[in-house]
Amino acid sequence: METTKRRILIVDDQGPNRELIQDMLATLGQEILQAKNGREALSIAGNDKVDLILLDAVMPELDGFEVAKRLKQDPATQMIPIVMITALDGMDDRIKALEAGSDDFLSKPMHIPELLARVKNLLKVKAYNDHMQGYRQELEAEVARRTAELSEAVRKLQAASLDTINRLATAAEYKDEETGTHNTRMSHYAASIAKEMGVDGRSAERILYASQLHDIGKIGVPDHILLKPGRLNPEEWVIMKRHPVIGTGILAKSDSDIIRTGESIALTHHEKWDGSGYPRGLSRSEIPLEGRITAIADVFDALTSKRPYRDPLSTSLSLEIITQGRGSHFDPKVVDAFFGIEEEILAIKEKFQDVEKSGLLAILEAPAKNTARRPSASRNKITETDRAAQLFCGPVP
Repeated sequence: METTKRRILIVDDQGPNRELIQDMLATLGQEILQAKNGREALSIAGNDKVDLILLDAVMPELDGFEVAKRLKQDPATQMIPIVMITALDGMDDRIKALEAGSDDFLSKPMHIPELLARVKNLLKVKAYNDHMQGYRQELEAEVARRTAELSEAVRKLQAASLDTINRLATAAEYKDEETGTHNTRMSHYAASIAKEMGVDGRSAERILYASQLHDIGKIGVPDHILLKPGRLNPEEWVIMKRHPVIGTGILAKSDSDIIRTGESIALTHHEKWDGSGYPRGLSRSEIPLEGRITAIADVFDALTSKRPYRDPLSTSLSLEIITQGRGSHFDPKVVDAFFGIEEEILAIKEKFQDVEKSGLLAILEAPAKNTARRPSASRNKITETDRAAQLFCGPVP
């Protein structure tokens, strides 16, 4: 049972009229407020919690019609019921009162039973509206809380997914001779090129993470081929060229957008614009954009990175090789985008410099007793020119 007193505001420019109405409402046991004009009524209604307004229609300055209109236009007061009290009994005046926002009206002189009945009914309406508003606010707060929890869960899931991707990429690097920063540089190259080509931010971010999985298939390539310090023979090339298909098998049938993009990149980053690449010999638009972008990012980083069999090529020579591959190895538009952000590419190269050897090389090169001597890196060593040319025939081991 409700025990809180409701606030009723009586608005009339005549003091005796306000006192009369207050006496008539005495039996309700509610809290009564008074305002002697329209401006005072607006101030009280805006600053105090009011549950019902009994409003005289005819007042100087702001009449009851204008006051009702302003109250209903203000979100803070628009839910307060208004009873217009008037000596005007014409139909036009009643319609005007309703159009101004009055919820009910009473004609002077008022009858106490009618006044009490209308006041009680409107207080019940206000109490119900207050209850529903409170429920709505609680519901909105609960929705906001649940949404925040869901967003946090999604964030953690995304973080876990990205962590898994990074670990997969690390696993591939652990078998390769490439340093741990190859994937970081190459993926940032790819994302920057994608943005330069007009790819939206979300898709570019997907390429940033997915491109790190481009060589995941090298997990399935034997170490003696992957780490060979010299030129691969034809039989070894056949095995090496299986790594895109192996990578696709590892990443296939994922529900993750990033992993699906990674699957596409793993399969197609060795395809060439002129159709001379592998494993499927795709050409031009048959190669998905993410594969075409990763191809140039991967080759540029391979050219400019130190390998067991050679020092890195100079930046100028590497850029020249990229230029020569325009329209044969690489999509011309991707090449143009690459050179359109040449300064950014070089800044990425500078930012993510090689700092350590891959995990596998660190283990293999560590001193160990009773182990067979590894083949000398100088054996079958090839020149920079030979190695640069070999880039366009297949992967760089």
